[in-house]
Amino acid sequence: MLSKTCKIGIKAVIYLCSKFDTRGNAGIKEIAEFIDASEHTVGKILQTLVKQNVIKSMKGPTGGFYISEEQKKQPIINIVEAIDGKQMFISCGLGLSQCSEKHPCPIHDEYKKVRQQMEKLFREKNVQNLCEPVSNGLAYLLG
Repeated sequence: MLSKTCKIGIKAVIYLCSKFDTRGNAGIKEIAEFIDASEHTVGKILQTLVKQNVIKSMKGPTGGFYISEEQKKQPIINIVEAIDGKQMFISCGLGLSQCSEKHPCPIHDEYKKVRQQMEKLFREKNVQNLCEPVSNGLAYLLG
């Protein structure tokens, strides 16, 4: 359901959250290496996330990307909507343009339930919720 770009964005934000306590900014190269993604892709994603106020950036020799205390508390859906938009929570599972309650595709009812569960998960979980198990070594961003 999530695009590869969105998954990279979520991992990048979790990585920035994990650096919060050290007050360190992270550069594109560092983030890309940690989450095993292309620097070019990570750079574009981070620019989008800064524009959508999901993360912050600072220019200059000590610059880079970082996350604020307030941004750590934002729901994951902010990242998803900044990158993939809201369409994933309303679109047809088979990609049909005319799928609806009155004109459903073969997987309409089941897919609708899954979409709703995903949206609920992304609204309820915040960046810090996903960061804590990574910081504690209980979850991983590479695999």
